[in-house]
Amino acid sequence: MEASNLQAAGTGTKMGAMRGLRPGRFLLDGVLLLLSFLMLTPFLWIFSTSLRLPKDSFSLPPAIFPTAWHIGNYAEVFAKVPFFDFISNSLKICLIIVLGHIFISSMAAFAFSRIAFPGRNALFLIFLSGLMIPGQVTIIPQFILMSKLGLVDTHLALILPGLINPFGIFMIRQTMMSISSAYDEAAYMDGASRIWVFLKVILPMSYPAVAVTSVISFNGHWNDFFRPLIFLNSFEKMTLPIGMTALTGAFGTGNLSAILAGVTLSLIVPLLFYIFGQKYLLDGITAGGLKM
Repeated sequence: MEASNLQAAGTGTKMGAMRGLRPGRFLLDGVLLLLSFLMLTPFLWIFSTSLRLPKDSFSLPPAIFPTAWHIGNYAEVFAKVPFFDFISNSLKICLIIVLGHIFISSMAAFAFSRIAFPGRNALFLIFLSGLMIPGQVTIIPQFILMSKLGLVDTHLALILPGLINPFGIFMIRQTMMSISSAYDEAAYMDGASRIWVFLKVILPMSYPAVAVTSVISFNGHWNDFFRPLIFLNSFEKMTLPIGMTALTGAFGTGNLSAILAGVTLSLIVPLLFYIFGQKYLLDGITAGGLKM
């Protein structure tokens, strides 16, 4: 009887605490919903403007929903520029970079985290220093090197510099550092080689960090405008961000609704890539801060 009374009292205390927290929880949810709506507002405006008539693009006061739905803006994108060619160029470059990044960064991270060699920590700090150097600083040496190699106006000029990713090495190395060395020792005792331990033991356990760096790398190179502008000259080899500038027309007089229709279409691929990889983002970012 006494135990049941204590249980009932404990239940009542928990219910009281939940009732006390409920108004604060509702307030927090309301603030988060408001912030989410504010963050989505520019995307909603882009999508709605892509469906407007050109003359309604700058109407005042601005309307959230178009008064007349004009699907022809999307057809105009494909009529004015080789949109599918731009997408295929961007996909080819981004996928090759991501696959190369996974291959190179994971092996470098394994060496920095699981192999003791002289100067390991100093060399790792040198790699990390690359995160502090803006890409604009290195673009001139890169251009000179690619010019001497005869790679200007080729996709290799974009792919080769993108294969080395200090941030990816850092993220994957942090995750591998958090994995117990008992796994390595057990595998070595069973006669496994170092490459087998890397491929079958450590790399699968580091998948969240590999996924998060792959998503970040893909989105970064998909949206890259600066480097394709420097290295690519041929219209048919251009990536999506630089090729879409053709929609602006001479002196920026292009159809704004068609431009935003192209922007909307260009968001589909990175959005899908993010949707399939977003469940690993939190795990990868959390694992990256566990151990240095």
